[in-house]
Amino acid sequence: MNAIEACDITKTYGEGRLAVPVLKGVSLSVARGEVVALEGPSGSGKTTMLCILGCLLTPSSGRVTIDGREVDPRRPRGLWKVRRRSIGFVFQQFNLFPSLTAAQNVEYTLNLRGWRGRKARREADRVLEQVGLAERKGFRPRDLSGGQKQRVAVARALAGSAPLILADEPTGNLDSESGAQVLGIFRRLAKEENRGLLIVTHDPTVRAIADRVVSIRDGRLATREAS
Repeated sequence: MNAIEACDITKTYGEGRLAVPVLKGVSLSVARGEVVALEGPSGSGKTTMLCILGCLLTPSSGRVTIDGREVDPRRPRGLWKVRRRSIGFVFQQFNLFPSLTAAQNVEYTLNLRGWRGRKARREADRVLEQVGLAERKGFRPRDLSGGQKQRVAVARALAGSAPLILADEPTGNLDSESGAQVLGIFRRLAKEENRGLLIVTHDPTVRAIADRVVSIRDGRLATREAS
């Protein structure tokens, strides 16, 4: 099964003479257990595509299906439920709560997904161990390195078994060694836990862990196998 399937997606900003088409009939799928890298220059439409796939932005036309369920863009509350149930996000800026420990940052996301108490604490411990931070779970972000902060963000996205993980420039604020560690964790867990993983990136090293590389230019996609 595909973790996500987008069919003939278009997105236009503005109307009439001021209309700017950003996506022009884009179709893209990511299977469970597959790692896909989405590349493209600034202004190519890749961030817009990521936001549509993540149910943060409504397409002008087209259809998005996540884990076998078609998304209805006319229902904002329904989009929020899809994000909560089916999508884990990882961002370049980490977006951790500075006053919370690593474990509490993960637990907070689980609370939003309806996990509470001991169940949430056990899940937070599980995913933090998977990303190699079991001994740092009581540390706050200020006491963690950049690579460790990003691993907390990865753990937060993985918590709760969302079938789809969307990562926006996850290595952008990391040195090469930390970036390689995070990418290795991403690939291993996508395979072991049968998650679909889409990474939007400028980083050419992402190609090394991707099963497929998709390039977007002028609002259209071109696909090639990863080297």
